[in-house]
Amino acid sequence: MAGVEEVAVVVAHNERVTLRVGDVFLKVDSDQARIDVDVEAMRLAPVPTPEVLWRKPPVLAIAALPGQALGRLGEPSPASPAAWAAAGAAIRKLHDAPPPPWVGKKLVGLDAELERECAWLVDNGVLPAGLVDRNREIAQAAIRPWTPVFMHGDLQITHIFTDGDEVTGVIDWSEAAPGDPLFDLAILTLGHEERLGDLLAGYGTDVDRDVIRAWWSLRSLLASRWLTEHGFDPSSPGCEFDVLRSQMG
Repeated sequence: MAGVEEVAVVVAHNERVTLRVGDVFLKVDSDQARIDVDVEAMRLAPVPTPEVLWRKPPVLAIAALPGQALGRLGEPSPASPAAWAAAGAAIRKLHDAPPPPWVGKKLVGLDAELERECAWLVDNGVLPAGLVDRNREIAQAAIRPWTPVFMHGDLQITHIFTDGDEVTGVIDWSEAAPGDPLFDLAILTLGHEERLGDLLAGYGTDVDRDVIRAWWSLRSLLASRWLTEHGFDPSSPGCEFDVLRSQMG
């Protein structure tokens, strides 16, 4: 990394920091169990992932991927329909693989968590009660039985890289676990509903779009307080609050 002219902060809060130094990403995490999952999931995943260069706790160094991310939340995606379809095909390949051997997050208690977060949003005047109540109603469809798959678990639009119309890699695997396949599809298309058709063209199977819509509401309701408390702004254009408003149509 000699001769690097600048260090870019990719993400930073009180739990973890990711820096880009030249062609290397440095991930600093307060929880080494998350890094353990990140490294092992990249080893097991049947899709392109970054090369692990070295690990010296609490730091993990991985090589940068060629190409660019599918996009950013709150901005139009610059990627082509074919690139989105390629992302869908890669996700399907991941979901068809044997799930990782560790335990994933359970849905037990999710109703109580949803009730608590909705109450916080309303009681603190963050969002109108009618908006919260309607999205809570929509979100219920996501709380259902499902067959566990190899789920990425944090498949934000910035975590899939493409070069032209090909997927060059998927990053940030610390939330990988056996889980709901539609959660991955929903997180990737959060705020980019217009790209869902392209994604599903590559995913290649019947998908209940109402459940994906439910995950958009559920994720946005559950994440808003955490985002606010960790220095992010869910009220930014195209982000979580706009997603909740879009569900009212």
